[in-house]
Amino acid sequence: MTVYLGIKYHADNSNQAKIEALTAVLTKCGVQSICIHRDVEKWGEVKLASSDLMQTTFELIDTCDVAIIDLTEKGVGLGIEAGYAYARGIPIITIAELGSDISTTLTGISESVHHYRDLRDLRQVFSKLPQLVA
Repeated sequence: MTVYLGIKYHADNSNQAKIEALTAVLTKCGVQSICIHRDVEKWGEVKLASSDLMQTTFELIDTCDVAIIDLTEKGVGLGIEAGYAYARGIPIITIAELGSDISTTLTGISESVHHYRDLRDLRQVFSKLPQLVA
């Protein structure tokens, strides 16, 4: 199973450790992940024009079985990614730290929403991805 990981972009890479930790949890659960900032932009080393970035993002989402959107921090790009996945029939799982505000729009298109205290809390969710999107 391959997931598209949508997470708020930070130009200073301040959430790189979080992305790497999320990836590690997914990998331990036998799930491959694609993250545009990590895999295409190479943590900011590669700059794409906005249109090229969105086209590449859409192409990558199309190759995935599931889109996981971390809405701990809101971002317009996350809404675009989730909307695109939904329009393409790709299941969406929303995750967010406890206390985060999840929009009713994203809740409405998500297969499920999961809040976590610690990224390790997501092991159970990620290990059950096939059942969550069946």
